[in-house]
Amino acid sequence: MTQRTDTPPAWDERTQLTTFLDYARTTALAKCEGVSPENARKAPLPGSPLMTLCGLISHLRWVEYYWFQVVFLGEDMTGPLAEATDDDPDPEMRTAVDVPLPRLLAEYEEQSARYRGLVADHALDTKARRPIRDGRHVDLRWVLLHLLEETARHNGHLDVVRELVDGQTGM
Repeated sequence: MTQRTDTPPAWDERTQLTTFLDYARTTALAKCEGVSPENARKAPLPGSPLMTLCGLISHLRWVEYYWFQVVFLGEDMTGPLAEATDDDPDPEMRTAVDVPLPRLLAEYEEQSARYRGLVADHALDTKARRPIRDGRHVDLRWVLLHLLEETARHNGHLDVVRELVDGQTGM
């Protein structure tokens, strides 16, 4: 696994944003180290049957896909998010229970590497091709900040789920 650091190698805005996003991503991976296949699929929170380690990692992967490829680049939505309905708003979490955690982690890492390239190739002020719900076109800076918030929030969920399924803490 990549060494985690939240200290950027340079102090410009882009480097700070990408360093913190990578730190949050790597933290999510660390939360899953050494978990058994059975525990990776357990949903220990009452009323939250999709809140599994597999489900959360899948969600993080598909959230990045949505913000970078669908909103920022304007591509058509594919994959499990395209199947979301009011009755099944999180198919990426539901379907993840059938995918081994190592595969989900590898896909997340591979995708993160591609998105590092995408971010490096665009100015932070570059506007997204698709508007968000309120009709505004966010810029790449906003996408990075949003993904940092989203990943950090779900790292808290990963902490709780991991502790409840096998007692591991402090990762």
